[in-house]
Amino acid sequence: MADKVKKVGIKKEKGYLYYLDKNGDVSRSKMARGSQEGGNTEVVLSTGVTREKGYLYFIDKDGDVAKSPMARKK
Repeated sequence: MADKVKKVGIKKEKGYLYYLDKNGDVSRSKMARGSQEGGNTEVVLSTGVTREKGYLYFIDKDGDVAKSPMARKK
């Protein structure tokens, strides 16, 4: 089960991958499709979220930053 970390309300555009970068900011990159190249990372919003070890951080369907425990084999 995922927990919301911070409510930011990002409006997602089609064709972009949204994620939390290592600085704790919401960034996006253009997705590669067929012969089109992807890349060109840009910071969308500076949130200042600090990451905890053992959690996966992502942008949920509401456009907020969420975290979920990683399933690790022991």
